[in-house]
Amino acid sequence: MIRQFELVERVLAYDPDADEDALNRAYVFAMKAHGSQKRASGDPYFSHPIEAAGILTDYRLDTASIITALLHDTIEDTSATIDDITKHFGPDVARLVDGVTKLTRIEMPSDHAKQAENFRKLVLAMSKDIRVLLVKLADRLHNMRTLHYISNPEKRQRIARETMEIYTPLAERIGMQELKSELEDLAFAELNPDARNSIMARLDFLREQSGGAIPIIVKQLESLLAEGGVKASVSGREKKPYSIWRKMQRNNINFEQLSDIMAFRLLVDSLDDVYRTLGVIHNAYPVVPGRFKDYVSTPKPNGYRSVHTGVFGPKGERIEIQIRTHEMHEVAERGVAAHWNYKQGAGSTEGPQYRWLRELLDILDQASGPEEFLENTKLEMFQDQVFCFTPKGDLISLPRGSTPVDFAYAVHSQVGDTCVGAKINGRIRPLKVELRNGDQVEVLTSKAQTPSPEWERFVVTGRARARIRRFIRSKEREQYVQLGRAILQKAFRDAGYEFADKALEGVLKVFKANTPDDICAGVGAGNLAGREVVETVYPGVREKRLGSEKVVPIGRARNRAKGRDPAVPIVGLIPGMAVHFAGCCHPLPGDRIVGIIATGRGVTIHTIDCRELEGLSDQPERWLDVSWDTQGEVESHVGRITLTLLNTPGSLGTVSNLIAKNDGNINNLRIVNRSPDFFEMLMDIEVKDLKHLTNIIAALRASPVINDVERARG
Repeated sequence: MIRQFELVERVLAYDPDADEDALNRAYVFAMKAHGSQKRASGDPYFSHPIEAAGILTDYRLDTASIITALLHDTIEDTSATIDDITKHFGPDVARLVDGVTKLTRIEMPSDHAKQAENFRKLVLAMSKDIRVLLVKLADRLHNMRTLHYISNPEKRQRIARETMEIYTPLAERIGMQELKSELEDLAFAELNPDARNSIMARLDFLREQSGGAIPIIVKQLESLLAEGGVKASVSGREKKPYSIWRKMQRNNINFEQLSDIMAFRLLVDSLDDVYRTLGVIHNAYPVVPGRFKDYVSTPKPNGYRSVHTGVFGPKGERIEIQIRTHEMHEVAERGVAAHWNYKQGAGSTEGPQYRWLRELLDILDQASGPEEFLENTKLEMFQDQVFCFTPKGDLISLPRGSTPVDFAYAVHSQVGDTCVGAKINGRIRPLKVELRNGDQVEVLTSKAQTPSPEWERFVVTGRARARIRRFIRSKEREQYVQLGRAILQKAFRDAGYEFADKALEGVLKVFKANTPDDICAGVGAGNLAGREVVETVYPGVREKRLGSEKVVPIGRARNRAKGRDPAVPIVGLIPGMAVHFAGCCHPLPGDRIVGIIATGRGVTIHTIDCRELEGLSDQPERWLDVSWDTQGEVESHVGRITLTLLNTPGSLGTVSNLIAKNDGNINNLRIVNRSPDFFEMLMDIEVKDLKHLTNIIAALRASPVINDVERARG
């Protein structure tokens, strides 16, 4: 554990003007606050915030960040409050500590929901000050270094998975490559120990076979560059096990086919030297096709700049060579921390390297809740990049597998919403085609276009998916409001009242709604029954109905004949036998029907042409000859139809009105397919008999908003 004076000396070594008194007070405050708390390893809990602070000193961060690391668990795990932090260390540190602190008291239905809400809070905090993320990453790195002390394997897996899905992509996005690689390898060791051990064994074997090839190749490269008149610092390394495994998985290749297990880094003094060095290397060694990448002319979104090339090296082995200046190397290893101006306390999130953070905020604005935000964020961050250009030459970086729709949303949300087509390198291409590095993309737009639900099937960026889902939700709500309003109008009319929004305003709190439209949407979506709303607005309706009739579930109603018990309207059954109407064919009076005996369920009534009967043709003993009782009282039955209607405002309202005018009642509704022009749905309607349903279908066919309507079969 780092001692107090050692921590202070580390900070003073790179920042002589650091507030030494504040650092000492923070150390003592945290030590007292955590008191006798212990970690899973048995060490004092206070060792964790000290080690997290020590990690940040390696990145030369400012005093406020170091103090935040020391205090980051005090609000969450001790009796200290945010007011205590503000009083002793000022509002800047208090804001940072609050940003790092998890929402421990939130009530969520699952651990995943809590994780999503906490991540949402972290994104909002780091959007205001990126130091929040730096402290969080240091905290997570030390937790991963000590993960093996946790005895519960499920908890270790959960922490490792969260690290891999959230924190390593965040570290990569701010360019902290060294920290990201360590987090990945620690998580990999927990999530897939067999794969890691296998790769480690292969690396050991490779070292034995090559006889210490790295130092030999380093010396040969140094000689080659000296002969070429280039002054360079050369170092070599092996790829990390997780990086090797991921490349094998992504490219579906085996260990022996990898070209960059050994990588060599050449650090030079100037940008000119970068390309001179590249010329010397390519002149001396054969190039591996497709292995050249120039991140100097087109940097990665996190600011990473370097030239990568694959060659058949001095010993004939495939090796990767990275060429960069010393300044580029500092940024490559330490990311945003390399730009840190601790004297000015820079903590803003401005500049092109933070575009991804603004995109996360855009996803946050579009998502319906924290869990969807977390899902879309993972899509946004955890993927390799492709670099494309606008017709004006502006660079747009996207995840691998992105489409022109993703590109359109990356340019601007409005461009994405109105996208109708795309030209890629001057040719019209489908919207679902995958973009490749270097593509020039021109998005074609139309003011009449709106996002298509089909797009969600092939977009890969979280931003595009969140925007499309938001549009779909808004359209669904409009449709549900229209349908619900029509259902409520009939329900109120049947009860003898006039429907008005004002009547709903008095019961908003009962239904936990903000507006009358919320109640209508609930009815349209099937979450509320129209009769339930009427009875809540006019309680006397319920009392009157309960006093005059027995409530029977719709679809199973059995009207009572005067002076006798209710009877099932089927001829040919034994009295008292249980009867069910098949949900596959929805038989109605007027249909030719057959009874099928089911053990323990009585008899199920099917139409004679029901497809389900084909599977029972070899069991004639289960068939009963039955027919409808046309002498009994008329009762309600459910008929099912399929219809395709125009995707225009008011279509659902028209359908509902037509059904109501023909004395039908919508019992259930499900939209099964949507497109920009049409949507298809299944609808259950309460009718008297087959003729009644046929009349409703005829009325619907006459409507201009309905493209097709049929009785549903199966």
